[in-house]
Amino acid sequence: MMEVEKNEKAEGGTEQVKEKATGPEAEIDKIKKELALKEAEAKENHERFLRACADLENFKKRALREKEEFVRFAQEGMIRELLPTLDNLERAVEHSKATLDFSGLVEGVDLTVKQFLQCLDKFGVKPVKAAGERFDPNIHEAIMQVDEGDYDTDTVVCEHQKGYLLNERLLRPCLVTVAKGRKKLEE
Repeated sequence: MMEVEKNEKAEGGTEQVKEKATGPEAEIDKIKKELALKEAEAKENHERFLRACADLENFKKRALREKEEFVRFAQEGMIRELLPTLDNLERAVEHSKATLDFSGLVEGVDLTVKQFLQCLDKFGVKPVKAAGERFDPNIHEAIMQVDEGDYDTDTVVCEHQKGYLLNERLLRPCLVTVAKGRKKLEE
């Protein structure tokens, strides 16, 4: 079906005929326009998706690089704190070689050990108490058991190597000797 519009011009009286399509052709044109709009929208969405994927990949790579760098330099603060302790140990050894004064060496090493423990404490490292304590397999590792009458059964008699906690998590267990001694006293 065709609809015909007639327009008359004021001057020449000529008639202009415009044809406006209605029916299947108009519907097809409308669908083609909508399809073209949807294709453009799909293309734009696809480009946005590709950019988002690229951004995500770049983020992953950057995060991995930052993590690797963090791990490489994570101990930097602790090492800076430990270096003066090492300096003091070296000074003590040099001084004792020069003067052959071993009492000064012992005193210097003792002070350096205290400084070292203070440094570890700053970073959340604490020694585990063992001698005289009840044996706890979560923090103690028994390497020997002795028949000791002065101690209750399962009491730590001797500490061979100190254990340490890092922020309340076991870093290294204590190596201990445990008593088989007398049965626990009645309370």
